[in-house]
Amino acid sequence: MSMDPDEVLAAVTLDRAWVAEARAAWLALMELAVFGDVKSSRLGAMTRVRKRALEVGERLRSLVAERAWIPHPREQLKNALACALNLRESLTQLAASAKDVDAGGEAQALQAAIQRLEALAERLRPLENQWASLLDAQYRSAADDE
Repeated sequence: MSMDPDEVLAAVTLDRAWVAEARAAWLALMELAVFGDVKSSRLGAMTRVRKRALEVGERLRSLVAERAWIPHPREQLKNALACALNLRESLTQLAASAKDVDAGGEAQALQAAIQRLEALAERLRPLENQWASLLDAQYRSAADDE
């Protein structure tokens, strides 16, 4: 059974308000990571935090990108699901790196910015479940056809 392209398109199209909120949260995080009053007593820790914050932005950009260029609906779903999981993994790595931030007047604000992005990523769980269910449905119907 083939997937309904319109159903898949609707499923992988993220809410514009969520995208705007995530983008604003990431920009605030980058502002703090690059120009904020945040410091670490560990050598190289801030460089790692900045690198991880940039990686989160790249993952976020991949997640919100259009998928019309991907020809098969199943591949669109797999791409969206992989992007969401990659974002979650990058956020986990960023949070781990940010534990070394131990000084500066905006250290707590940096932690809060990371937590805000983690909360936004958590709101994707229902979509991830929907994407996985659509993929599973295709495999179940293929098995039923045999």
